[in-house]
Amino acid sequence: MSKLTHVDDNGQVSMVDVGSKPATRRTARARAIVAMPPQVMAHFQQGDIQSPKGAVFQTAIIAGIMGAKKTGELIPLCHPLGMDNCHITIHVANDNEVVIDCIATITAKTGIEMEALTGASIAALTLYDMCKAMSHDIVIREIKLMEKTGGKNDFSRAE
Repeated sequence: MSKLTHVDDNGQVSMVDVGSKPATRRTARARAIVAMPPQVMAHFQQGDIQSPKGAVFQTAIIAGIMGAKKTGELIPLCHPLGMDNCHITIHVANDNEVVIDCIATITAKTGIEMEALTGASIAALTLYDMCKAMSHDIVIREIKLMEKTGGKNDFSRAE
């Protein structure tokens, strides 16, 4: 098993020192899957779910980007990063699932996967918040890293 990077040899929690690492181009894509009941999916029109609160997907995209930008404030030992880009897409995958993909990029000394995961998570939570008036039977099924490039190791998960 690899050593935990946020725990020192004495068992104390610490931020990872990235000062001596070279800056490289890094990209991460995270995915959230949200299961929606039929009474919510019945409101799907023209590429978005229309709710009493407005266009759900568009609002979730904005919220996800805002969340990704604040990752360093939300996750205690994350480095604050100035992302180069954050792009979120949302689409209906089948009769009851909505798929959110968040791609974050940066040229930096540390990775961007936490920002991608946070962006997908906040977008999923926003879907829930905006649609809960129609049904509370909404389930955020999973949030996972799909791929990352740059840094020590690349990673890719099968779709």
